[in-house]
Amino acid sequence: MAPSPRPYLRLVWSDPESAATGYVVVDRLVTGIATGGLRMRPGCTLAEVEDLAREMSLKTACYRLPVGGAKGGIDYPADADDADAVRERFVRAVRPLLDSIWTTAGDLGTPQSRLDAVFERLGLGPSSLRAGLLRSPDRATTERQVQRLFTLLDDGLVMPSLIGGYGVAEAALAGLDALGIPAGSARAVVQGFGAMGGSSALYLHRAGARVVGISDAGGLLVNTERGLDVPHLLGNRTHDGLIDRAALRADDEQRARDDWLDLPCEVVVPAATSYSVTEDNCARLQTRLVVEAANVPLTQTAEASLLGRGVPVIPDFVANAGAAAWAWWAMFGLVTDADDSRAMVTRHVRPLVAHLMEEWLTAGVAPRKTAGTVAEHNLAEMSEQFGDVDERVPLYTAGATSARHAMTDDTMGRHW
Repeated sequence: MAPSPRPYLRLVWSDPESAATGYVVVDRLVTGIATGGLRMRPGCTLAEVEDLAREMSLKTACYRLPVGGAKGGIDYPADADDADAVRERFVRAVRPLLDSIWTTAGDLGTPQSRLDAVFERLGLGPSSLRAGLLRSPDRATTERQVQRLFTLLDDGLVMPSLIGGYGVAEAALAGLDALGIPAGSARAVVQGFGAMGGSSALYLHRAGARVVGISDAGGLLVNTERGLDVPHLLGNRTHDGLIDRAALRADDEQRARDDWLDLPCEVVVPAATSYSVTEDNCARLQTRLVVEAANVPLTQTAEASLLGRGVPVIPDFVANAGAAAWAWWAMFGLVTDADDSRAMVTRHVRPLVAHLMEEWLTAGVAPRKTAGTVAEHNLAEMSEQFGDVDERVPLYTAGATSARHAMTDDTMGRHW
């Protein structure tokens, strides 16, 4: 059964104490629940949130998570003095959804720690994953294991700030492998150096790729000869992803922020804002592969132009799904530490991207189209097996069953 083109639910909230407007879109339910983060940025619209909720449905389906897709958004500056107070009023207003069908998390402009603090202040528990946790047969134990994993340090950073970028890097490496480009011969450019961009760059660097360009709000940093020292730059980054220029080496260059588009490389990772690559600037990209780390960083016309030039695009709902999938695996008790968290992501991402690239290279089918077919297949299968809106479905049993199916399939996660 294909998902309805209309979302299951749309909600608009007007803050009585500021100019903020908030939105919740539940694209669809699977086992009576949906998941998706809460972003905050000036200019956020209902249409944007609806697009992102649909992407979340595809994301959860690609990795066989027995949950539907949703998204929240607040049209308000994330750096405003009263941003936390606005989030608190929003969460209080939409609590019926958070108590029942919407599991949310940090997103653009909403750090996970700040969102969890809002839930704590409102007496909703220690985690924004409340709707999922409430359905656990042993809520206290599940909350403890989620809290432990969400505060687990690896490479000096907490796992939620790392695992998403690890998935992006794995997607990029699988794509490069399909193109016959060894990681050690690849040059990478990463746009954005927040949680997703920073961790994507780190794991590409760890795999042997030369990260020749990183852009942040202050401009573009470049080292085409030996690559940038990504771990050092991560250690000299603000919470907003701005790199301290005093940490640069003598041969690191500084250029204009948008010059990341012009750097020759084998893989580009747009990891900043939505719609940053458009039909007006996509011709500037000089790359063999694009891997989307941000949510919807390319417009449809930009992607079509790149495909016409023979440049495949690994869509965001495949590449950046690691953090969303990992959070659910943590709740289901399927991951216990950093090593098996990364292993779980690898087992799901690598075969899927290999399949997307095989279809692209042999039949010219765009990776997004193939991934959408995989997602629709999985959604139909899970809807038939577990149901859509019946909240009596045992989510945790469904989760373990779905993940076990994904991990024991002969081709490790290939469900098409």
